Amino acid sequence: MAEREHVRVAVVGSGFGGLGAAVRLRREGITDFVVLERAGSVGGTWRDNSYPGCACDVPSHLYSFSFAPNPDWPRTFSGQPHIRAYLEHVADTFGLRPHIRLNHDVRMMRWDAAELRWEIETAGGDFTADVVVSATGPLSDPKTPDVPGLDTFPGKVFHSARWDHDYDLRGKRVAVIGTGASAIQIVPAIAGEVARLTLFQRTPPWVLPRTDRAISGLERWLHRQLPVTRAARRGLLWGIRELQVSAFTKRPNQLGFIEALAKRNMARAVKDPQLRAKLTPDYRIGCKRILLSSEYYPAVARPDVDLVASGLKEVRGSVLVAADGTETEVDAVVFSTGFHVTDMPIADRVVGADGHTLAEAWKDGMQSLRGATAAGFPNWMTIIGPNTGLGNSSMILMIESQLNYMADYVRQLNVLGGRVALAARPSAVHTWNRKVQARMERTVWNTGGCTSWYLDANGRNTTVWPGTTGEFRRETRAVDLGEYEIQRVGTRVPAQASAAKPATAEGSAA
Repeated sequence: MAEREHVRVAVVGSGFGGLGAAVRLRREGITDFVVLERAGSVGGTWRDNSYPGCACDVPSHLYSFSFAPNPDWPRTFSGQPHIRAYLEHVADTFGLRPHIRLNHDVRMMRWDAAELRWEIETAGGDFTADVVVSATGPLSDPKTPDVPGLDTFPGKVFHSARWDHDYDLRGKRVAVIGTGASAIQIVPAIAGEVARLTLFQRTPPWVLPRTDRAISGLERWLHRQLPVTRAARRGLLWGIRELQVSAFTKRPNQLGFIEALAKRNMARAVKDPQLRAKLTPDYRIGCKRILLSSEYYPAVARPDVDLVASGLKEVRGSVLVAADGTETEVDAVVFSTGFHVTDMPIADRVVGADGHTLAEAWKDGMQSLRGATAAGFPNWMTIIGPNTGLGNSSMILMIESQLNYMADYVRQLNVLGGRVALAARPSAVHTWNRKVQARMERTVWNTGGCTSWYLDANGRNTTVWPGTTGEFRRETRAVDLGEYEIQRVGTRVPAQASAAKPATAEGSAA
């Protein structure tokens, strides 16, 4: 057997979370690490999602690292090519390339309790690591429904996150399945190019206008020459969203005004009352992800676009049959049906201290301590873990908070010295999750009257953080060793106060 390469830290994934972890490790003086990436380039979900119209619904100056500001964003809401280019720039600017192992799909990670280290098998070679940071992200593995008869469809089938750019949709009869964030960008981008577009809508989304515009040369010049203007812009964007949080988490009835704006947005573009009725949700806005688009409703109202207000039930040859009996013959099917969020496939490939996989440990729902560590999996942590998602702001803020926690975690290991591991106490995990779920009870995500991808198979919200990004940053500033069991080779010792200094926020909260 070939000798395994040993590293202090193995980071899995090279999207925002993985590259951010790599930058933070270097800033902590740790250079003995690798970033294991399954694809041939960095970028994560912004590499994989290259469908027509793909863009971010968070303003560019907020959807970027505080330690890597970009004064040259071309638009207020940047598209996929610019975000991917930004991540490539981060990899180059911070000297991450020597640490990145491309085409190293992780096949299995096993905890060696005797040696207190992780054994990692990948498609490109094997490693051992003292610490694993899993940054695969919840939007990395597409979910395609098991539709009866789909295997008999003679045309082209693909998921929006695996767009087939070699297949020309022009002149084709195309079905888009789903009405989530990807679909409302795809539909306007291809409507008018395809011969006919049929949109299968199981549940209508709430859609607000997307106030996107080009950022002027003067603005960019000011941001380059006077960084305080860039920081002020970011701070304003952050502050507005922090003020909105209470409506989502404590007072959902306050969202009625936003619903009125969304209905007005629809009425401006959709004149047919029957079509408007199909497009109008019957749940409180915010219960499902609020979508942003100024082109979606005009596209759906086009004469060459059909809306089927029902989910796809089965496929009979080239005919798609909806749950309401509607039949549509098409040449191509694009599934815009989301991702494995609450059942991430990586969990099947992580084997913990008791020999069980993370998927088995989470069979009744994902649970972690402060969105980072899981009971039974020492020296393993995740970026964008359970209950760290957001409904109205930038995930980069949450990622940076978790990077603070990760940095202090490694710092604590260094202070303890020797071959040592930190194992999250089950009681601490339970206490944290009980508190999170108690706060979740009042939120719009739990009370708004919808079924969303925020909820797991048991109807439990294991996805979203029920508070502000500032609150989460305070909760993850430093590791509390009282929440962990300290393990050493051959023995275990009680947790004790650490001499390590608390982690400080890297950059401002905005």
